[in-house]
Amino acid sequence: MADARRSRRFTAREESELRREVLVEPWPELGLVAADGPADPEPELVVENGRVVRLDGRDAADFDVIDRFLVAHGLDLEVADEAMALPDERLARMLVDVDVPRDALVRLARGLTPAKLARVVGMLDPVELMMALKKLRARRDPGNQAHVTNLKESPALLAADAAEAARRGFDELETTVGVARYAPLNALALLVGSQVGRPGVMTQCAVEERRNLELAIRGLVTYAETLSVYGTEPVFADGDDTPWSKAFLASAYASRGVKVRFTSGTGSEALMGHAQGLSMLYLEARCVSVVRAAGAQGVQNGSISCVALVLAVPGGTRAILAENVLAAWLDLEVASGNDAIASHSPIRKTAKLMGQFLPGTDFVTSGYSIMGRRDNTFGGGNYDADDIDEWLTLQRDWQVDGGIEPIEELEALRVRERAARAVQAVFAELGLPAVTEAEVEAATLAHGSADMPDRDRAADVEAADELLAREISALDVALALDRQGFEDVAEAVVGMLRQRIAADYLQTAAVIEPDGLVRSAVNDPNLYLGPGTGYRLEGERWALLQALPHVVDPRSLGAAVADADAIVEESGPAVPGSDPAEVVIAVGPAFADGLRETIAGLPHDDVLAAVVDGVREAGGSPRIVRILRAADVAFIGHDGAVLSGSGVALGLQSKGTAVIHRADLQPLDNLELFGMSPLYTLDSYRAMGRNAAGYALGQRVGPVPTELDNFARAKLIVRTTLLHAQEARAVVPGAAPVELEIVGSARQRPRSGRLQGSAPAAGG
Repeated sequence: MADARRSRRFTAREESELRREVLVEPWPELGLVAADGPADPEPELVVENGRVVRLDGRDAADFDVIDRFLVAHGLDLEVADEAMALPDERLARMLVDVDVPRDALVRLARGLTPAKLARVVGMLDPVELMMALKKLRARRDPGNQAHVTNLKESPALLAADAAEAARRGFDELETTVGVARYAPLNALALLVGSQVGRPGVMTQCAVEERRNLELAIRGLVTYAETLSVYGTEPVFADGDDTPWSKAFLASAYASRGVKVRFTSGTGSEALMGHAQGLSMLYLEARCVSVVRAAGAQGVQNGSISCVALVLAVPGGTRAILAENVLAAWLDLEVASGNDAIASHSPIRKTAKLMGQFLPGTDFVTSGYSIMGRRDNTFGGGNYDADDIDEWLTLQRDWQVDGGIEPIEELEALRVRERAARAVQAVFAELGLPAVTEAEVEAATLAHGSADMPDRDRAADVEAADELLAREISALDVALALDRQGFEDVAEAVVGMLRQRIAADYLQTAAVIEPDGLVRSAVNDPNLYLGPGTGYRLEGERWALLQALPHVVDPRSLGAAVADADAIVEESGPAVPGSDPAEVVIAVGPAFADGLRETIAGLPHDDVLAAVVDGVREAGGSPRIVRILRAADVAFIGHDGAVLSGSGVALGLQSKGTAVIHRADLQPLDNLELFGMSPLYTLDSYRAMGRNAAGYALGQRVGPVPTELDNFARAKLIVRTTLLHAQEARAVVPGAAPVELEIVGSARQRPRSGRLQGSAPAAGG
């Protein structure tokens, strides 16, 4: 008879922060394998008469869009024969050999196929990967990038946080928006605040690419890293892109003197349901090869927002470090992740950081949250304002430069207040909604947006639209600063415009010093050369250490609710409506069919009822349509908007993610996006319905309040991936949308996989 007693030590560990996460056994068919997947192709390059006829197991006739792009622009056939002929072991040793200089390795990389690149770096253990990264980093000294956001999108707080980040030594600052229409105001606040803190700091606003380019052309941002690339053709198709269109967009940025990094990262293809059975590292080798072929100066990679998914599989942390090495080997500027929350466990997330922190990268994080975690609208930072002392202490402990400098409290208060006053002056000079004295005082002292006065958010977004319509540029901002007595800040803003004309910062790994000097891989190259071999975790020992008691089979997660009762039924093909009050509720291909409840455990019929009620409460006319051709919420919502008589639709994925869309917007733009589906209640969906109807009827609409659970990604990304995989499998390519009718009402039923805890409500 089994012993029924429990060890209190074991039961105590079951309540640890780490056990809130899901670790899974490899599932190669879904792409849940870090490296060396069984379906990864053998490295291969066959050239006949100067033409590539076979690449990594595919004949030219079978090349996908990525293969064709790499063959056209990514492979240097003058070195390919030499490079591909080198044994994997020889190349791997060269990466860590102190006698092989970086330039020699970069030259060989230009002739290597993605499969060869992945195979070689896959041979290195974590210490060897760090040694390779230390040698391959483009610029001599490491740098860092900060995230600057807040939940209230307060311009005074954005400017104050930007000034403090710049003063602390961050070379780049990145903001984003909770509501897309805020982008011009957030970019303006970041520009002003950054130049108060330290002249020469580069800034960007991570929004839809068309809008981002517009902001860049006007000089309101200096760089961009919103150009995402992927390792399989179906994910590119989901994003309505090709490598050629991405390369063209990068050229558009660079031709206007705007620095460009692409974004990629292990795990994105698995998350989006199109890994094609290939390993994460091999797919990332394809991504960074595309980035180099496109002519970009760098890449933001290191798994980025998919980090918790990659860490769920064995060897995930090692694969993330390997992808950073791949990018550096291809002579790209590397912003190496460490931005999104990797784990609940402080030990685990710091262990992940060390792969980049110790050898150093061009930007050790692609977004250190200079605010508290609650205000990070990128989804929560791996490290934030409350961790500054720990980061500084780590630099001291290891005698390592992690890109952040200590400053005195009084100095922080000084630059924060001056930045808030500078943005107050610009808003006044440009006729934007006033930044009050109370906001300036609060931004100087605030821990976060909870300490800030509320603003009229509807007035702010209207002002942002007007700012674009008036074609306000960075020169207008500089003139406004000068007229209001901020001559030094005005000169710094003009200095950034001069930098765009010189364009020296378009060199790899470029940063700008306060005196305007640009340092990059050209004039400040990394000339490190430096050892050996050692213990390798493999074989039986590796298998033993993988087999943790709490590892689960991913096939047991995310199963659909078993419920024979129909929730909706099709009533025919969906056609464009003519009612100007109509709001289409567009649902995904598995909604209320293969899947029956959201990731928060809300039954789909209850969700539909709540949205319908919300639309009617605001005076709209709801119509339910199923989109069969796509699983991406942006395309579900946009397809619905095209069908809607008002041009407005609410798109719903089966897992609960929602978007309010309008027909005249680009598919990846929107009116409001609701990505934090684990937090939504039925009241939240009712509020979304009310707002959708408000937009349809031309009413003045305040965005549904944003709620954040900064650990949702780490906690739920595996379940999200599996739910989305079911949604993606229900897609019928090219299928027309169909009308749906609710055939049942909300009712009690057994729940499957119901999440515990309550969720806050959102209001319209």
